[in-house]
Amino acid sequence: MKYLPLVWAALWRRKPRTIFTMLSIVVAFLLYALLTAGNAAFNTGVEVAGADRLITTGRYSLTQVLPFGHLQQVRSVPGVASVAGQSWFGGYYQKESNFFPQFPTQIEPYLEMYPEIVLPEDQKQAMLNTRTGAIIAKTLADRFGFSIGDRIPIIAGIWPLADGSNNWEFDLVGIFDTKNPKDRSMFEMMLFHHEYFDEARQFGKGTIGWIVIKTENPDRNEEVVKAVDALFANSPNETRTQTERAFNQAFVKQMGDIGLIMSSIIGAVFFTLLFLTGNTMMQSVRERIPELAVLKTLGYSDLGVLALVLAESLLLCVLAALIGIGLAGLILPGIAAKLPGFSGMALTPAAFAAALGLAVLLALIVGLPPALRAMRLKIVDALAAH
Repeated sequence: MKYLPLVWAALWRRKPRTIFTMLSIVVAFLLYALLTAGNAAFNTGVEVAGADRLITTGRYSLTQVLPFGHLQQVRSVPGVASVAGQSWFGGYYQKESNFFPQFPTQIEPYLEMYPEIVLPEDQKQAMLNTRTGAIIAKTLADRFGFSIGDRIPIIAGIWPLADGSNNWEFDLVGIFDTKNPKDRSMFEMMLFHHEYFDEARQFGKGTIGWIVIKTENPDRNEEVVKAVDALFANSPNETRTQTERAFNQAFVKQMGDIGLIMSSIIGAVFFTLLFLTGNTMMQSVRERIPELAVLKTLGYSDLGVLALVLAESLLLCVLAALIGIGLAGLILPGIAAKLPGFSGMALTPAAFAAALGLAVLLALIVGLPPALRAMRLKIVDALAAH
């Protein structure tokens, strides 16, 4: 620690240059933290997928609807415990920025298939007995101020009513939570009766978007997958059945390969930083050649001078990285509160450690060349040149 004042003074020898370089690194790590947290949030559903749940969709696309009759046929397949049809509604509350997922489904079997969802029994019964009923995640109810008994208007983005109106209304009869608070972001949604949806919509009657299957034994999943798809082979409505995990991954990929996008952006940013920070360090060492020569004259070893220059680079990169990560920590809760499905958006300890490791790696890459130059510096030559 006794060398810290010397390193600190060297770092701030040219304050404007140091400030602008540090700001560049801060922004880079802020971006890294936000993208990493966003990527983790996108993949939350993949991580909580049930081992005993399968999803059957149209063979060629998630947008390919299936006949409602497929449900009964799938239910008869050996190894299937229960099934529920589900569709994507795609509406919003009051204005487009108030979007959250809504799904018409068969409520009773769906809730049985998802023990992660916790709904009081009286609210469940109210839902089963209310044709226009809906249940919603607690996080969404808190965000929009919904309470049981409210009539929630949802503006349809895909499915107009039979009279041509896009204004659907649902009676809120239940507010559910999850057993594990970490799963809340996966279940930020509203559920309502598929029967009501099918009767009231203008077109698409008698169809469903996909089928959720609960198997009797996860070890028989592959057998069930083959049996279900064999039922509809060579029919006008062929199917593709896969595990819930694979389905969630495919659903996320429809919005883009977030991991690839994140890696591309971060790679471009840090590649630029290598040149920017490396140039700063080279200039700093060039300007301090006489000072470094004096240090060697006073008894500092070659390795000691190398360590001082590397310490300066480490201090610059790590300090800026910590500031960037800290800013991300302040911003992320606000982003999570605004975006449905992102309530669990946060920087994990593993991502924090990776960011620090990246900062150290950046410091070593940009700091090593000028540090080696300082180490090889000849006292007589350095003083004579200046």
